Amino acid sequence: MIPSTSKKRQRVPYNRHSTVSTTANLRSTASRSTSLSSTAALIDSFPDKTISETSKKLRRTSSHTLLSTTPSSTTTPSSTTNTTTPTPTPFNDVNTADVILRLFLDPTSPIINLSDSVYSIDNNNQSNVQIYLHSPILRRSEYFSALLSDRWQHSKENPDSAENKIDQYLIPLKLGVAPGSIEVHLCVLKLLYTNDFNNVINSAAAALDILPVALKLLFDECADYCVKYLEAVPWSEEEEKRVINLIPYLREEESEELLARVSPAKYDSCEEMLHGLILAAIHSSSNMAFVKAFVAKLLRDFSSRESARRVLEMAFETSLKIVKESLEEYSSPNFRGDHNETEAIQRLNLHTAMTNGKHLLWLVERMIELRVADSAVKEWSEQDSFTADLQRAFRDDAWRNIVPGFPAVLLRCTCKLANAVASGTILAARQVRMKLVKDWLPVLIVCKDCALSSMLPNHKLLYLELEETFLRIISTLPMSDAQVLLQQCLSFSTRNVEDCPHLVTAFNTWFRRATNQPQG
Repeated sequence: MIPSTSKKRQRVPYNRHSTVSTTANLRSTASRSTSLSSTAALIDSFPDKTISETSKKLRRTSSHTLLSTTPSSTTTPSSTTNTTTPTPTPFNDVNTADVILRLFLDPTSPIINLSDSVYSIDNNNQSNVQIYLHSPILRRSEYFSALLSDRWQHSKENPDSAENKIDQYLIPLKLGVAPGSIEVHLCVLKLLYTNDFNNVINSAAAALDILPVALKLLFDECADYCVKYLEAVPWSEEEEKRVINLIPYLREEESEELLARVSPAKYDSCEEMLHGLILAAIHSSSNMAFVKAFVAKLLRDFSSRESARRVLEMAFETSLKIVKESLEEYSSPNFRGDHNETEAIQRLNLHTAMTNGKHLLWLVERMIELRVADSAVKEWSEQDSFTADLQRAFRDDAWRNIVPGFPAVLLRCTCKLANAVASGTILAARQVRMKLVKDWLPVLIVCKDCALSSMLPNHKLLYLELEETFLRIISTLPMSDAQVLLQQCLSFSTRNVEDCPHLVTAFNTWFRRATNQPQG
């Protein structure tokens, strides 16, 4: 579930499993004094003796690649002139630093799962690092600016001692126990000096590693760059999860673009997208087969079967309506004009019906595949007016030269739905089963009669399959209904009785049941 940011959020320090209490609300001006009080208490908990002993025990180490002395572009006053000239301030320089910062891993903190970026590689596995920094540069971070302000300076019992001149400040940062967590902090501290965001933050993984630390240290410029970088680049699925987890720690205006990418603008956006894809598939003019195959896969893999049902039913009803209207206009023309105009309109009606009939066939296949064709079967069984128009149209020879494959398309739709009913894939009510055969059996008979002289081999197989399926459905009906429908199936017979075993079996079954003694 995507966290809501409808109300303006204050930026708070972020740790993927825990937060640092000393910076909880420094981003908010109204709560700054409370946070600084807790920070002061934390600093006061390190007495001078402890600070001095720790400083002696810890040594600046060169094992971290990020600890090399790096000049900063920050300007400092020149010692020989009264004017200010650009002088690079080196990172981690013991000779010029006025701040000693100790980074240490907190064994009580939960493990942090960092990415496999360069910042999360810590081969030395060190638990303590001491670095020498410069307060003017550290003040770019609101966190350090507060700690280094006059109000929060840690007083020394003997400020003139050499030891205290070195240990002017000692700021402890609690880090979760994780390989590379110190490296990420060192990287962010170095960015305070270099501003080299463009080269350092060069991947989504790097931005996601650096952003939580930038938020914790209230380094706004770095955090803003990370957010803008994440807005502009693609994410992997795992990176997207990390972005979603970070969104609550961003202000509303900062998270707006990120939320827009992962949070739907409308509740039914998935169904709207699916419906658009289905329409694109059935109306595609180029690479139609590839587009339909791809959309079919999306429908199979979609998590909500009910959403898939709704969008398929919507498209099915639309295509069926167009086919019915086109056939109605073809069968009962209601216009005046010359012969050529009339013929052109009739041809257009048949082509429209044929095109949308193909759409219906693809939709029926998808619905049966997903087992969501219940409503389609019921709708198909209630088409007595439509099937009457089809019988009139197919008795006319005009369609043969315009859309010769049209009858086969509609009979394939009927055959697929009837097969799903007969096999139990769709559990249809008795009335639905009876009406399905009653309405579409006459269409099958007319098609067979009209195509006897020029029946294509594939059409012959289609008619035979539909005959067998209708007879199987008839066997599931009460004997009174089966008696009426079986009499209409006599046209299934052939010159050689042995060539229609399905018809023989259906009548034998009915007569066997008719000779049974009434029960109850």
